[in-house]
Amino acid sequence: MLFNSLAFSLFLPVAFACYWWVFRSLRVQNLFVLLASWFFYGWWDWRFLGLLLISTFGDYAIGLALGRQQDPRSRRWLLGASLLLNLGLLGFFKYFDFFIAGMADLLIAIGFEPHLPTLRLILPVGISFYTFQTLSYTIDIHQRRIAPTRDPVAFAAFVAFFPQLVAGPIERARDLLPQFERPRVFDPSRAADGLRQMLWGFFKKLTVADPLGAIADTVFALDPSATSGVTLFFGAVCFAFQIYADFSGYSDIAIGCARLFGIHLNRNFAYPYFSRSIGEFWRRWHISLSSWLRDYVYLPLGGARDQVGRLRNILITFGVSGLWHGANWTYVSWGLLHGLYYVPEVLSERRPRFRERATWRDLPRMLLVFLLVLAAWVVFRAPSMHQAAAYLWHTGANIAFRRYELLEWLRWEIWWPCLLMLVAEWRARSDQHALARLSPWRAVRWLIYLVLIIFMVLRLQLFTEHAFIYFRF
Repeated sequence: MLFNSLAFSLFLPVAFACYWWVFRSLRVQNLFVLLASWFFYGWWDWRFLGLLLISTFGDYAIGLALGRQQDPRSRRWLLGASLLLNLGLLGFFKYFDFFIAGMADLLIAIGFEPHLPTLRLILPVGISFYTFQTLSYTIDIHQRRIAPTRDPVAFAAFVAFFPQLVAGPIERARDLLPQFERPRVFDPSRAADGLRQMLWGFFKKLTVADPLGAIADTVFALDPSATSGVTLFFGAVCFAFQIYADFSGYSDIAIGCARLFGIHLNRNFAYPYFSRSIGEFWRRWHISLSSWLRDYVYLPLGGARDQVGRLRNILITFGVSGLWHGANWTYVSWGLLHGLYYVPEVLSERRPRFRERATWRDLPRMLLVFLLVLAAWVVFRAPSMHQAAAYLWHTGANIAFRRYELLEWLRWEIWWPCLLMLVAEWRARSDQHALARLSPWRAVRWLIYLVLIIFMVLRLQLFTEHAFIYFRF
């Protein structure tokens, strides 16, 4: 079920009313959340609920066994079973065809003519997100950071909680699970703030991401060698703001929606395009994945014990980040490219230190970081490395600032929603979201809400059901 669908607009108020005013006890509330979440997920394709159930109750049982087991060898075997279960499901559905194709290419390169089978599997929505979420639970129990829960309903609700099930944030059990184990009380102020954050998320998705995405799709479908560099550049800019508004918009809707149910989700974006270094960018972009990879990949590899090992571990972690996004060398290359961007900061004796709140004086650094990120987005968006290289090459080779072409790209109707988003988020760059602090006058606040809704209606994007980009990951 998509957030920007008519089905969700009916589902949410019914779920909200039942949750607070029909099912009042903790156990019944959790059971209702679980069933509602399974319904939400099954709306897309009920057959893939089986994978979610296997991952959920497999890790629940392994967690209980880890809690009882004291023998280190047995505990390692149990952790291995969890890794095999989760990564096996993820690897089979997401990477089987990728590795088969890679093996075929290798055999062709050495003179064979392989006929290896591919399954053309459908990627289950959200599998990368809930797999990492349940996997962190068993790893944390193995490391004795948390104790296993004995409440299967609370655990299943933690895994399947519908606002963040299919595209995050990726929550840790130590943060989210305790919230399902204690009573929750309706807080009108938190609910109102949740609605404001949802409104801002919908504005970014419907008014910024979807229209810019249509332009980016058109440009990336062109032959780069026959396209002007200005068009290629602005096509990449459209995609950069599309993917940010789309994914951060989803996170805003998810976090705000969870707040309606008395649940706190961790922040996933902190205005990353205002970053002044690549390191800062990754502390602000997809925060839940970045921190997950730091804790469960980078640090177990050895972290920063020595300089050579540190650089190796950074590149491996960024490579895993790229591979997590999908079975394509473009994603892996995108991750490694960001790792290479980050290496100079690591090698520098004086690491960049910035004020917590960016100012206009930081604009040159922010523009430089944005251009580096923009080049990486081209690799991420292109269907193949060959096309990514051609796109980047011809952007520079075909650049010619023709006045009529610039005027065509700088039309107000293309960019005003994006500019409004940037201005609002720059103003609120110390807040959790752009509408967190509005005017104390109620009339002014409601005028802002009304204007945002009118903008969405004028863009004719309500209930068009354009899927969120990160559903495919």
